Amino acid sequence: MTNNCFNKIRSYYPRFSEKEKQIADYILKNPEKIVHGTINEVAEDLGVADATVFRFCKRIGFKGYQAMKIALASETNIPSKEIYEEITEEDNEQEITEKVFKSNIQTMENTLQLLDRETIKKAVELISTADKVHFFGTGGSSIIAMDAFHKFVRTGVKAYAFTDSHFQLMAASQLTPKDLAVVISHSGTNSDTINILNVALENGAKTIGITSFPKSPISQKADVVLLTSSEETKYRSEALASRIAQLSIIDVLYVNIMIKNKEVSQESLEKVRKAILKTKI
Repeated sequence: MTNNCFNKIRSYYPRFSEKEKQIADYILKNPEKIVHGTINEVAEDLGVADATVFRFCKRIGFKGYQAMKIALASETNIPSKEIYEEITEEDNEQEITEKVFKSNIQTMENTLQLLDRETIKKAVELISTADKVHFFGTGGSSIIAMDAFHKFVRTGVKAYAFTDSHFQLMAASQLTPKDLAVVISHSGTNSDTINILNVALENGAKTIGITSFPKSPISQKADVVLLTSSEETKYRSEALASRIAQLSIIDVLYVNIMIKNKEVSQESLEKVRKAILKTKI
């Protein structure tokens, strides 16, 4: 994770409390006041306690106000207008295309800010040591779960995924402490997905949650949480944008497993290739 203060604030923004958003807006609009001012002056401008500003600095990954100030000072360019576009009815096809791509790029960059080495390392270790890995997701997240299965079945990992939520619940009921459940939900509050996670936990299975909300039930219950970031615009829901980040996290885990278990992965990949070739003959 980098120390880019502006990117961190944008990454966390959808998950901030109203008070935190007030501080975030102040920093984004007045970075020079942070660089040249004291924590007391900022707190006074905002009408909050010094401790509130200090906690905000900790919230976005800095040790304190001074560390955030140093990061801001190193960012020589004042942030331009948010890349998250407002598509209008007057936009032509090319303008819409550019705005959608820029929004997707920003989603990827912001999600990268939320990921750290230790969390990824823990997730990779859980996958590589599990007897079976089940990917769970309902609605739009079921597409991500199936994509994960499509990738991991090539690695030698005993991977499974079902699109039907009832099948997923039944599969979760058969998990053991040696197995792993990877639960995917943008909101982290989907009742079907939470039920699946609860059943997996009751059976002692290890769990990984992929979601956009750190205070959601899935984030609070999973052993390892991988957070994604996205913004909602007029013509694109936040959940739709988050899928791009979710797919990228799956890719990150897949490539790490392929490298970590190189020999087994290569052998498994070759079996898949041979099987596919036979169907083409």
